[in-house]
Amino acid sequence: MGAASCRAATADRGNGLAAPAQQRTRAAAAPTQRRRRAAAAAAAGAKRGELEAPVVRDPAGADTRRAALRRLAASGAALLAAAAATTAAPPAAAATALADVTPPLAPAPPLPAREQAIVDAFEGATYSVVNVFDVALQGRPASALDAEVPEGNGSGVIWDQEGNVVTNYHVLASSMAKLNVDKDAAGARGKRVAVVTVLSADGERRSFDASLVGADRARDLAVLKVSAPRELLRPAALAESGGVRVGQQVLSIGNPFGAFDHTLTMGIVSALNRDIRSQTGSIIPGGIQTDCAINPGNSGGPLLTSSGRVIGINTAIFTNTGSSAGVGFAIPSDTVAAIVPQLIAGGVARRAGLGAQIASDLVAQKLGVRAGAMLQTVAPGGAAAAAGLLPTRRGLGGIAPGDTVLAVDGTPTPNAAALLGALERRKPGETVQLRVARAGEGGDKGELTVGVTLQAE
Repeated sequence: MGAASCRAATADRGNGLAAPAQQRTRAAAAPTQRRRRAAAAAAAGAKRGELEAPVVRDPAGADTRRAALRRLAASGAALLAAAAATTAAPPAAAATALADVTPPLAPAPPLPAREQAIVDAFEGATYSVVNVFDVALQGRPASALDAEVPEGNGSGVIWDQEGNVVTNYHVLASSMAKLNVDKDAAGARGKRVAVVTVLSADGERRSFDASLVGADRARDLAVLKVSAPRELLRPAALAESGGVRVGQQVLSIGNPFGAFDHTLTMGIVSALNRDIRSQTGSIIPGGIQTDCAINPGNSGGPLLTSSGRVIGINTAIFTNTGSSAGVGFAIPSDTVAAIVPQLIAGGVARRAGLGAQIASDLVAQKLGVRAGAMLQTVAPGGAAAAAGLLPTRRGLGGIAPGDTVLAVDGTPTPNAAALLGALERRKPGETVQLRVARAGEGGDKGELTVGVTLQAE
């Protein structure tokens, strides 16, 4: 064929003149495509067969799909039953194990007599202890998770069923300053200064407003009047502090950190006749030192004998951390008993005194005084000077101890605390008879009786 013929054939194919040939080619390829689609369908069916029961024809042509499903259902039921049996077994085994390891609980045995006495003392005294909050402060209640103590939180002691409550002056310092109590005690009487919380016999805590009755900054004492029903007011039982001994067991009840009301702590009397430097800035003589745990919030609460009687009002602690270091101080009950009635009667206190400074027991002992209350200084023109009493003085042979008071009106004063207690129970202007030991030139001591008219201090 020539070149022209070849070009014509090519042009014919490009113009669709070769369609019959293409149709013949597609017809020949159709069986192959059908076979490929059948193979793909068979593969897909095989894959589905992994997920569902296959359709199998037995020689007789019966459909076994239902039989296969029944076999699968039976197998599943068996597996579920086995799982249920396995799950149900542990609780019975666990119950048996708990019973095996839980010992029987015996009834609590009776307390030893000594412990029972402490319990009885606490239960008898705790209803006489109250919580005191100064209303002049915008404080917030403390919680067990709060390390800070709201200022103005303290404790108090119910004095009588008339609603009089004794606490520390410094617990109410903000209200005292606001009312200018130091300069106008009479004008401050009857003013609301605190909220007092009382514990009832059934354990309910009830809060009441309290007004000021009287205050003595010098002795860090204050008396409040609480408007509570008489049946809630259980007066505390007092004991004389003059007979307190170093080493005797004592208890303390209070509201430490303003969060743990009616907390009991226990310790001993560590020392007597300590000078207490109060938060009011005054020095209180004759303090009782104790290692009872006394913390902020305990101020104004009672220091008790092991029988539950009040021998002091907790007032101060010696610490570098702000919490108890085992060195606490209480105002003796003899001092409290002399001042509180005056505060109730007139709002202020006037104390009777000798016009002399009484030496601490430690100083007296260093000068050879084994019993009595030694005079360290005598104020010129005072009651003691007028009666001829002598102070501690330096002589040619060294230091001569001052006159030592052995008794007041026949009642022995074995130490300084006892003398201070005796004076606290007297009034200015009263005359008392003092039995005095006086050191002679050779160190010998003679005794004499001296009448002293007490002065106001």
